[in-house]
Amino acid sequence: MTQAPATSRVGRRHHDREIVSLAVPAFGALVAEPLFVLADSAIVGHLGTAQLAGLGIASALLTTAVSIFVFLAYATTAAVARRVGAGDLPAAIRQGMDGIWLALLLGAGVIAVVLPTAPLLVELFGASDTAAPYATTYLRISSLGIPAMLVVLAATGVLRGLQDTKTPLYVAVGGFVANGVLNVALVYGAGLGIAGSAWGTVIAQCAMAAVYLVVVIRGARRHGASLLPDAAGLWASAQAGVPLLVRTLSLRAILMIATAVAARLGDADIAAHQIILSLWSLLAFALDAIAIAGQAIIGRYLGADDPQGARDVCRRMVQWGITVGLALGALVIVSRPAFLPLFTSDSAVKDAALPALLVVALSQPICGVVFVLDGVLMGAGDGPYLAWAMLLTLVIYTPVALLVLAVGGGLTALWVAMTLMMTVRMLTLWLRTRSGRWLVTGATR
Repeated sequence: MTQAPATSRVGRRHHDREIVSLAVPAFGALVAEPLFVLADSAIVGHLGTAQLAGLGIASALLTTAVSIFVFLAYATTAAVARRVGAGDLPAAIRQGMDGIWLALLLGAGVIAVVLPTAPLLVELFGASDTAAPYATTYLRISSLGIPAMLVVLAATGVLRGLQDTKTPLYVAVGGFVANGVLNVALVYGAGLGIAGSAWGTVIAQCAMAAVYLVVVIRGARRHGASLLPDAAGLWASAQAGVPLLVRTLSLRAILMIATAVAARLGDADIAAHQIILSLWSLLAFALDAIAIAGQAIIGRYLGADDPQGARDVCRRMVQWGITVGLALGALVIVSRPAFLPLFTSDSAVKDAALPALLVVALSQPICGVVFVLDGVLMGAGDGPYLAWAMLLTLVIYTPVALLVLAVGGGLTALWVAMTLMMTVRMLTLWLRTRSGRWLVTGATR
């Protein structure tokens, strides 16, 4: 009677150590990524308002383009982790190399599209006559770094699948420092202006990709894995990525609809919405770190033909998600009065944001469950279900968000709709994990 609880406690401690060892470095790497844009903004901002506006437009376009291909990290993590669990490291690294080759091909395709169409893209984004030339310059130069950015995504997935989140943290921090130094040197030292900022970022991104390639190639040589592209492997990587691409595009559509609705509520509401959305994204990094740990651990357990181990760690990660969500929610409630003055002194913006922030705080435990279960199903390679579930969420959310406008609801009502969206996601993910249909074992799904 006393042995089972002791064994359970030992199991929980083991899972906790695994989760923390992977999630904490992953969180550091996730936070380092948006600091690239922050550093560029701080440096370019001193050149003038037009330059900063141009940077903002170009960065938004680049961020959107790269975020569409985040499946390169997710799908690669799951595929590599399965093979690690099966004890086949050469096949794991071989799968990772296919993901990297796919990243290079996609990156080349993006360059081919962006270079000739940069002025049109900037114009479609609504750039002013003064900001458009700067946005076009930055976009064209920075697009040259997109293949490197996509290689970083794929290689990060390889290392996460290999249960290594520390190397991506070190590379991200090193890239951030190099980006800052290069930007200052090229923008002001070399007098290149906004073009210098773009070149500095491209060089830093290429350096990060080079470090990742060195690490992965060393692993490939150590385990006798081929470095050449494999047509079947590329096709498998692309097939695994398509459902995750649908999922990502659906989520981006939800966020765009929310911003479009907020813009029609008035200047104070859209300003408050941008502040809240920034905070919501920051909170998501903490929860996404647990999800990343889930992708790596779940894939490994399923690859090792251990469905019960996958169930146990899934249950423990959900507990982590709820606990971290409660902590983040409490932090938001306590810090609301101090947080808003950091972004605005406008009382109308503060009045619009305060009640909406309370909704965000209360929704964090739900977000915690969503992020964790999302990571679990990604680690299981259950992409098709994730795609359909997100499409269903988009279908349900869209009329609710538009109803906010129709009934004259304000920003708080819009964030209630966002919470409904996360609740729908939670229900669809919970039903899937409860069914057990995701527990497909073996080196491949």
